[in-house]
Amino acid sequence: MYEVIYMKADYEPWWQFDGWEEEVIERCEFADLAAATAHFDNLRKQYTQKYPKVAAKDGKFLAFWSHDEKEYCEACEENLQMYHGLFIMNNGNVEKCF
Repeated sequence: MYEVIYMKADYEPWWQFDGWEEEVIERCEFADLAAATAHFDNLRKQYTQKYPKVAAKDGKFLAFWSHDEKEYCEACEENLQMYHGLFIMNNGNVEKCF
């Protein structure tokens, strides 16, 4: 089973810090990589149009952001940049998809 993961956090998705699963906004399941990749590509197009900044890592992770989307962190007493992350997982492993 393949899952397209969309997460929103104050760090890029490739860091996958402990508890990163709590930042997942949406998981879409697919039987094969081709279907998952097609959905991933549709989301990538949408987020590319919506957010002016994008970064990629290892052909597996994408992060989108705009400099004006920040959230206040009480523990660190500052505004943190928010990132919208996309990637595909298969049986707990991140898949190369672009």
